[in-house]
Amino acid sequence: MTAATLRSLTAKDLAKMARERGVAGWHSMRKEELIGALVRVSRRRASAESKGVVNGRHNGHVETPTRRDFQAQRKLSQLQDKLAQVRNLAASSEELQARQDRLVVMVRDPYWLHAYWELSPRSIDRAQAAMGQRWHGAKPVIRVLKIQPDSAALHERDIQIHGGVRNWYVDVQDPPADYRLEIGYLSIDGSFYCLARSNEVSTPPAGTSDAVDDNWTAVAENADRIFAMSGGYSAQGASRELQELLEERLRRPLGTPMKTRYGSGAAGRDGEQLDFAVDAEIIVYGAANRDAHVTLQGEPVQLREDGTFAVRLSLPDRRQVIPIVASSYDGVEQRTTILAVERNTKVMEPLTRDFVDNSF
Repeated sequence: MTAATLRSLTAKDLAKMARERGVAGWHSMRKEELIGALVRVSRRRASAESKGVVNGRHNGHVETPTRRDFQAQRKLSQLQDKLAQVRNLAASSEELQARQDRLVVMVRDPYWLHAYWELSPRSIDRAQAAMGQRWHGAKPVIRVLKIQPDSAALHERDIQIHGGVRNWYVDVQDPPADYRLEIGYLSIDGSFYCLARSNEVSTPPAGTSDAVDDNWTAVAENADRIFAMSGGYSAQGASRELQELLEERLRRPLGTPMKTRYGSGAAGRDGEQLDFAVDAEIIVYGAANRDAHVTLQGEPVQLREDGTFAVRLSLPDRRQVIPIVASSYDGVEQRTTILAVERNTKVMEPLTRDFVDNSF
């Protein structure tokens, strides 16, 4: 469209064309002004068409994606990958993919359970296929079931979890109680797809437990006899190392019946001196295959029927390294976990207050 072509048209036709092309102020323009405005509009449109951005199409060519489009697409892809990772509960290691799915729960104290799971990618794929359209809004959860006296399992609550981890702490109430956990996916409509069920555990009564670790039950029952046979009640006394080891494991003093039953205060108090002592210990617990061989600091650890174990250790005032080694029943595979812990105890200076007698 050229100016010469437009001059062959009437002013009325030019005004109509200007209105259709969205020329601002066309109704007050004269013929030459209309021609100039239409020429400018025609040039701008031709320039836009040559770049292929008029309405996203031109002669069958799709609009060329801009840098902003690529950035939006990349962010969308990253978000989709993140959502998939949050939902995926499968183990990423190839050596875990061939193992059977399992969920193991251990009691940490009266109010906390520790859950550990191993799930294969194939199980996650089966869950996705079974849930169909419900998979898109499904969330990975741990289902807490409280075992009733009649052995019925009462659904207590669901705890939302995420992928990238293989263990979770679960808080419980009203000890003592029996629990079982299930891990799976909960859809928006409330349906639950279970991937694995755990063993049943019982939480102890609330309060400080004086129970001795299962690995030292036999020693605890015969500790005084072992101490006596080693010369503990004789004038020479027992081996200091043996006495420290037994007292450290059993968390009680060994000595004469007067001292062990009534404490050092049975011999009389030394003036107004205040006796005060604080100690600490740690509990190392975990799970392995039921037929595995587990050692802690070189000592064999007895596994429970479900493969779990718990060992109570003293926590001396220093740094210590605790190796835990698990070997398969045939000795082919071995795994080692090393715990490094450090205790730093600071005893403050005693504070003595002056006693003022206000009776006079």
